[in-house]
Amino acid sequence: MSIDNIIAEAVARAVKELYGVDADPASVQLSTTKKEFEGNLTVVVFPWVKAARKSPETVGKEIGDWLVDNEPAVSRFNVIKGFLNIVIEPTYWNSVLGHIAQMPEYGTEKAGENSPLVMVEYSSPNTNKPLHLGHIRNNLLGYSLAEILKACGNRVVKTNIVNDRGIHICKSMLAWKKWGDGATPESTGKKGDHLIGDFYVLFDKHYKAELAALQEQGMTKEEAEAASPLMKEAREMLVAWEKKDPEVRQLWETMNSWVYAGFDETYKRMGVDFDKIYYESETYLEGKEKVLEGLEKGLMYRREDGSVWADLTADGLDHKLLLRSDGTSVYMTQDIGTAKLRYQDYPIDRMVYVVGNEQNYHFQVLSLLLDRLGFKWGKDLVHFSYGMVELPEGKMKSREGTVVDADDLMDEMVSTARQVSAELGKLDGCTPQEVEEISETVGLGALKYFLLKVDPRKNMTFNPKESIDFNGNTGPFIQYTYARIRSVLRKAEEAGMAIVPYETVVPCEREITLIQTLADFPATVREAGRSFSPALIANYVYELVKQYNQFYHDCSILKEEDEAVRSLRLVLSECTARVVKTAMALLGIKVPERM
Repeated sequence: MSIDNIIAEAVARAVKELYGVDADPASVQLSTTKKEFEGNLTVVVFPWVKAARKSPETVGKEIGDWLVDNEPAVSRFNVIKGFLNIVIEPTYWNSVLGHIAQMPEYGTEKAGENSPLVMVEYSSPNTNKPLHLGHIRNNLLGYSLAEILKACGNRVVKTNIVNDRGIHICKSMLAWKKWGDGATPESTGKKGDHLIGDFYVLFDKHYKAELAALQEQGMTKEEAEAASPLMKEAREMLVAWEKKDPEVRQLWETMNSWVYAGFDETYKRMGVDFDKIYYESETYLEGKEKVLEGLEKGLMYRREDGSVWADLTADGLDHKLLLRSDGTSVYMTQDIGTAKLRYQDYPIDRMVYVVGNEQNYHFQVLSLLLDRLGFKWGKDLVHFSYGMVELPEGKMKSREGTVVDADDLMDEMVSTARQVSAELGKLDGCTPQEVEEISETVGLGALKYFLLKVDPRKNMTFNPKESIDFNGNTGPFIQYTYARIRSVLRKAEEAGMAIVPYETVVPCEREITLIQTLADFPATVREAGRSFSPALIANYVYELVKQYNQFYHDCSILKEEDEAVRSLRLVLSECTARVVKTAMALLGIKVPERM
């Protein structure tokens, strides 16, 4: 049992005996004592003041006295207003450490057959361009959130919806047809998603030139856009696609296959995966069917032009278009279709959409519509709304080819990691293969950690140079500390240092602080799952390695002559390494055994 549970149960017994109050141990408010006060754990006593008919200070003192007399884990206490600060008996921390050491999966829970099934959707790329920096944040947040929810005891399905149809796809296809000269990934030596992205940019370049020429002839910008022959061709291609024109469909399938091969390569390197991938081309018709079904039941209405709408004014929103007058679908229709297919495939208890905050309104509407159409999880769907990511230079635009490509960024991060690691001597004595492995692990770890340590709801600026630093709140600092601990443990093993009983050792302040931080890990994982925040895990593991480094600096490990003290420190090091590895894995980050 954890120290928090022991104290919570003891406090519940105390208030029952002292004041006749039945307190659920889970309701006892416990936190780590603030650094300016003496103590390890703080209990909020205000909930029992009314029943006791005494001042908060008196209630705190009476509960504290009871704990000292009846709970062996409590050494002494002090009361500050309505807060009872408890000092845990120092040797008791040894049993806490022993408990942690005996649990290989410490901090995480295994899902059972009846555990809630949570589906997490992330990535959602378009097949007209490669993944970029914004996609990296989306993928890393989605993957990490799925791993955290899994660690909280949920069954999790990771899904992706690929936007593989629409006018933007036709733009790339038309540009390839007009100016591609039969180019393929093989003939150009380019990844398929990069090749298609080039044609998307090329379309925009020709389109802009066409608009400029039409405006020179005296047209307004709006008139030029309406008259553009190139855009007209793209729209005609979309209509042909919807009518299943064999030639258009064949080109579409070929170009998409190039893109998917490129995406798979990027996902693999990024370290993210999916249990099920859905495609908009397969879901949009399902959505139309579901909307028309809703129309028949009087849940939607049709306007004079034939378009289908939902009236959401009773819910404080407006009227939402679901089918255009020509019968074509909008994004909302596709999301309804995808939801229908997912619900057929899996008995979902909760649905989490990882999508940027510019889509907040969209998901408000989707939640209401799904609920109206009878999806039991519709009302409770979670839009994991995250902020945008920019570079120090500013925003990016796909059409203009100014995005930061995911593959290029990962290459740059690995290259920088190799250079910085070599300059600091971290790669001395490594084989060429080890150099590549460490550079990849550190470079991608730096990228992931920098993007995940920030509160996901905030917009952020990604600075590649700041992220690769072996000091401060960075991935490489945590990875290096892990490698340092593994090195200590290897040396202990090579020297034949056995672990002997250490229960009677009185741990010092540094050791107690570190053990208590390890004891906080399960609660941190639960809170990260509850609040959908990988940043809580990132900042927890940073605090843990900071404390380990202070302990390492102040407490001799391998040179400690007292065998019991040395054993405690080795077990403490082993547990710290294990928690660091588990926490970083929840962020999708690898840690190197050597560095």
